[in-house]
Amino acid sequence: MASDSVKKVQEKLFRDREPGLTINIPKPSTAPNLPQTQAKPASNASKSGGETASEPRSYRERLSAMHGIEYMGAEKHRLMQDDNRERHWKRWGPYLSDRQWATVREDYSANGDAWSHFPHEHARSRAYRWGEDGIAGISDNHQRLCLGLSLWNGEDPILKERLFGVTGHQGNHGEDVKELYYYLDSTPTHSYMKFLYKYPQRRYPYEQLVAENMNRGRDVPEYEILDTDAFDDDRYWDVFVEYAKDEDNPDSIHMRITTYNRGPDPATLHIIPQLWFPNTWSWPLEKPPIPVLSGSNRHGVGCISARHQTLGKTHLYCLPSPPPVKPSGEFEGDPDLDAVEPELLFTENNTNFSRLYGGQNETPHVKDAFHDHIIQSHRPPTSESQEEDFFAPRIRSRTASMFGTAPDDLEEGPCTPFPPTSTFINPNQIGTKAAAHYTFRDVPGHGGCAVVRLKLTPLAMKKDPSIQDEVTFDDAVEERRQEADEFYNSLAFGPISDDLKQIMRQALGGMLWTKQYYKFIQKEWIEGDPAQPAPPPERKFIRNREWRHMHIADILSMPDKWEYPFFAAWDTSFHCIPLAVVDPTFAKKQLDLLTREWYMKPDGQIPAYEWNFSDVNPPVHAWATFRVFKIERKLTGREDLPFLERVFQKLLLNFTWWVNRKDQGGNNVFEGGFLGLDNIGAFNRSEPLPTGGTLRQADGTAWMAFYCLNMLNIALELAKRNPVYEDIASKFFEHFIFIADAMTYKEGDNEISLWNEQDGMYYDAIEFGPGHSMQLPIRSLVGLIPLYGTLVLEPSVLNRFPGFKKRVEWFLDHRPEVSARNMANMKVEGKGQRRLLALASKERLVKILEKMLDEDEFLSEHGIRSLSKLHKEHPWGMDVKGQRYEVGYWPGDSKSGMFGGNSNWRGPIWLATNFLLIESLQRFYQYYGDDLQVECPTGSGDYMNLVAVAEEIQHRIIHIFGRDMQGRRATNGGDPRLDHDPHFRDYVWFYEFFHADNGRGLGASHQTGWSGLVAYHILQSGVSCRLPKTPKTPRSLVNHYFDETIDSHSEFGEDTKSAFSAVGTFDDTNTLGDLSPDAL
Repeated sequence: MASDSVKKVQEKLFRDREPGLTINIPKPSTAPNLPQTQAKPASNASKSGGETASEPRSYRERLSAMHGIEYMGAEKHRLMQDDNRERHWKRWGPYLSDRQWATVREDYSANGDAWSHFPHEHARSRAYRWGEDGIAGISDNHQRLCLGLSLWNGEDPILKERLFGVTGHQGNHGEDVKELYYYLDSTPTHSYMKFLYKYPQRRYPYEQLVAENMNRGRDVPEYEILDTDAFDDDRYWDVFVEYAKDEDNPDSIHMRITTYNRGPDPATLHIIPQLWFPNTWSWPLEKPPIPVLSGSNRHGVGCISARHQTLGKTHLYCLPSPPPVKPSGEFEGDPDLDAVEPELLFTENNTNFSRLYGGQNETPHVKDAFHDHIIQSHRPPTSESQEEDFFAPRIRSRTASMFGTAPDDLEEGPCTPFPPTSTFINPNQIGTKAAAHYTFRDVPGHGGCAVVRLKLTPLAMKKDPSIQDEVTFDDAVEERRQEADEFYNSLAFGPISDDLKQIMRQALGGMLWTKQYYKFIQKEWIEGDPAQPAPPPERKFIRNREWRHMHIADILSMPDKWEYPFFAAWDTSFHCIPLAVVDPTFAKKQLDLLTREWYMKPDGQIPAYEWNFSDVNPPVHAWATFRVFKIERKLTGREDLPFLERVFQKLLLNFTWWVNRKDQGGNNVFEGGFLGLDNIGAFNRSEPLPTGGTLRQADGTAWMAFYCLNMLNIALELAKRNPVYEDIASKFFEHFIFIADAMTYKEGDNEISLWNEQDGMYYDAIEFGPGHSMQLPIRSLVGLIPLYGTLVLEPSVLNRFPGFKKRVEWFLDHRPEVSARNMANMKVEGKGQRRLLALASKERLVKILEKMLDEDEFLSEHGIRSLSKLHKEHPWGMDVKGQRYEVGYWPGDSKSGMFGGNSNWRGPIWLATNFLLIESLQRFYQYYGDDLQVECPTGSGDYMNLVAVAEEIQHRIIHIFGRDMQGRRATNGGDPRLDHDPHFRDYVWFYEFFHADNGRGLGASHQTGWSGLVAYHILQSGVSCRLPKTPKTPRSLVNHYFDETIDSHSEFGEDTKSAFSAVGTFDDTNTLGDLSPDAL
């Protein structure tokens, strides 16, 4: 049995945790010991972080003793070291994609069909050109070396080494991942990370998922993995993957894989961590130096050594694993005699041309060798009579398959065998791809546990005791976890409930997990590679031809690393708001990169996303830049003016591009086009109108007004140090006035407004020509977005910049016909003598809010709908040339194929647009204060000021994720397993958008990108958030947000919590809750 010292560590790892949030590996009711073999005595050498017997036990204690009252926490210390370039803590991170197959970058077809050109069936056998994917994978920041997880349950036809899903052609609502996995935790430096994958013990239903989704129409939900029998009777594995860096060495990383058999019976599991070099040698004619992986056994420990020309030398030590433990905590066998020794496997990361195309392989050992070695049924057929199945190789000509020849041109017939070699793997233990194959047989059911430990480090064994001492290994992982607790507890000011803290932590952890190494060199991509067949000539004209300058090789924040494994410009802006709370340096880097010369076109256009870099997204970059600047200043006291000025200068180019390219008539009306809202209109706004004429977009013009005000705000900030920017601020003030004026346009001799006085809403309009136009009376976000165009000017600002003040006053006095129309009256002082720049006057604001806060229109239990519920009974449409164009209320998935059909803006709740509405209300409150009270919800008789309205919307958004009094989460869509099963109920997916009526998650399931904004809402207002589906009381009125800048006492006294609040005490310490003009 294990020694006393081992038991002591096991008890520590599975003890009841201290109060406060931890995201632990769930433990069975009898709390088994974490399996360890015999504990070896610690050597005299320092532990992996350099601890000696005379020093305090933990790294945190030593740092605290060293820094005294200036101690910020271990993780913040690492962030400071990384910022100061003292340690490269972010060199290693979760930079692998969740899906590299079927991406635009890997598409070399003639027709641009990325989904068909590089399908999932090819991914295990075909070398990637532009990136790598894997399960719970990490790499260095230049993706020279990758480490990831693969598994086999003994039933599947292939190893599980990447996540599966249906493509855009196969899914009834577009592409969709069909796996159960969770990003549970990560620190900003990735000193600690945790990931959970749920792996069925039955054969994975690949064929069933594809067939059923293809058979379903758009009017029914997607067919998910939980709809199959794959997880029936709990026959699955919980596979937790943890990474923990050494306390003071960013290049030494512990990897611990902890698996639990949740099923009722013993089961066998193969755990196969893989280490590989991306293929960089198959593309140029003159091959570069090829890196090498080699295997050895060092003192009973399997070792894979990696040598790379620029990365240097590092080792993956694959420790022997103890036998599985029973739920009772007892070993299945003798831990000293029955240790599980890994088999080291080696091959080359080269395409298997023989399997895919019937061609000749470049090397005897190829990318899919581990499948053939471990799974006998995966091996090449021994005769042409062998039956072909879903995963069998199909004979195709090499050129046809590589470059997308139509299916009719593909050869028919059974699989053709290729000559088997004596072994599929390299017996010399050398290659560019390697694995450690652990086999755990008959792991007990009901929570039996098996553990694998690996250490990636440049150090020799004798310099790293954790390689041979499992107690030291587990101590290091546990210390990093505690440091992660310390970091996140420092963010959550006030008594936020444990459930909300866990949601916040998973949201932020998910955002940190969805970093990805993104490589795209347009010249090489569009011309093809010298050592490969030339791409078809027509490919050059499909997409992104004009982005010749683009040369990207960076770590970027992805919306969703499976569904959207590419950056999207306006998504990135929203990502950076919560990211700035945990790592402002990374957030600033993202915003800076998109304006650099290797991203931004010379004419100033910012790339949208890889399917079409030339598409037009809403101009939110300036807003995000200033918000990140202010968040960092508020939380740290640092003002990064060089960052602000550098991005501002580039945004001047982008603003000019908008004016020149999207306002071609020179009248400040911005057609905009797509603008990120996909199917929100009756017509595809990226294409010419079928009616003819010009679409005058209320949201396009409003977005530009919003852009103007943010540029004005930044210019005033920069003018504090450089008076040149005062003139630029004046220019943006005038530009805003003219854009606001463009909400009215000429129709013959008359002026027609995009504002509809009778309905009290802004609408798009089609202008057919002089004297002939029509409004499109669709109540949607298009009519709410004008509220974004809002800025409050402090009297101190106007007094500080007399030139700017003089210019403003001159314009108001001499151009009243412009300045007094379509916007709030700048001459009227508000609360604290503030001035308001806004598209919506007080009268229009009240009318819009009447609809926005009506639960029969925009206001849902879970936020603001993207389309009014009014259109459920009253859809709007028109017939054009025999075709019906109609907009109806679709609260769930899209019922049309517009923009791929995988997103829907005709009803569902989107956190990004809600976030901007909330901030707009907060800004309006700065000006109107308590003088403006509106009914919320409309018809309820409950009146409140605008900041209370903003908080009410925040709470409703939080309720999408929060657990109600019955233990249900709206986002789970009523699934009892997700809500109540102890192995599911604490984990949350962050979907792309949410059902307008019940809050069910829809679209991409791991889009912690902008849905991670809920973490910011929790930090800002989670203290006062009541439980979902509980009544709101007058005591929920806020006063806890404000510092001395805004006086907001409640008439109900100091008790500002709801009677149904998730917390019981109150502590006014949340700096993110500051909604003063300086902070907002």
